[in-house]
Amino acid sequence: MDQAANLRNIVKRADASIKPIGARVITVTSGKGGVGKSNVSVNLAIQFKKLGKRVIIFDADFGLANVEVIFGIVPKYNMFDMIYNNKDITEVLTSGPLGIEFISGGSGVQELLRLDKNQLAFMIEKLYELDRLADIIIIDTGAGISDSVLDFVAASSEVLLVTTPEPTSITDAYAVLKAIKRRHNNVDQKLINLLVNRTDTIAEGKEIFNKLNKVTNKYLDLDLTNIGYLPNDKHLVKAVVEQKPVSILFPKSIITKGFEELADRMINGTPQPEQERGLGNLFNNILRLKKFT
Repeated sequence: MDQAANLRNIVKRADASIKPIGARVITVTSGKGGVGKSNVSVNLAIQFKKLGKRVIIFDADFGLANVEVIFGIVPKYNMFDMIYNNKDITEVLTSGPLGIEFISGGSGVQELLRLDKNQLAFMIEKLYELDRLADIIIIDTGAGISDSVLDFVAASSEVLLVTTPEPTSITDAYAVLKAIKRRHNNVDQKLINLLVNRTDTIAEGKEIFNKLNKVTNKYLDLDLTNIGYLPNDKHLVKAVVEQKPVSILFPKSIITKGFEELADRMINGTPQPEQERGLGNLFNNILRLKKFT
């Protein structure tokens, strides 16, 4: 048995009696920065929690620590400490509002993807613990089409792609889809939800989805799922300044209502991938896509 096969066996080994199918992993990404991706990750996590789900956010943006900024919490440790300072996964977890926990990736995300085979296998064993601690794991990636972002997006079975009505944002969202298609031959097996943020009307959001989906279908042979739209709301800007999630600071705002409806659709109203659940399987996919195979 070759080394790659050995690694895959390590990744697949889970405690079935505790977590038979693993956590649902949702990778949130965008083609450019400034579209509200991290706010979506945080407030979606809050609404999932209110629906009774155990939620962990994995901040995989090694350049910007947006999740901790939105929460207004400075973590004691990040992913780097788990890789190089022998910290346990539970020590790296930071508690946020409502019992939501998050992992600050920091430079550790980039380091994680640079590990050799044996180091990565060891890290995967540690990351498996998250599948036992959460029902849903939200991965908040960096923006754009860097290798580190595409490693997560291409390996994920469920992606939430965030865009806005700005032409550059729509173009960059298409660039992400094009890059995923180029890297992953089975991209049609993914669930790719398109979320249009900061819309002035529902009609505007529908128009953007229809245009992008039409082009994506024609040139990439890929169908997107219309997961919905989030409205423009000045309360979100105020919440960012206060370093508190808008769903907590302004629970009656229209943007909070939008997040409530989005979470409900994702739990009760849309199909979910039936296979490859769990963070361990996601990293197994990264192994297959990278040089280890």
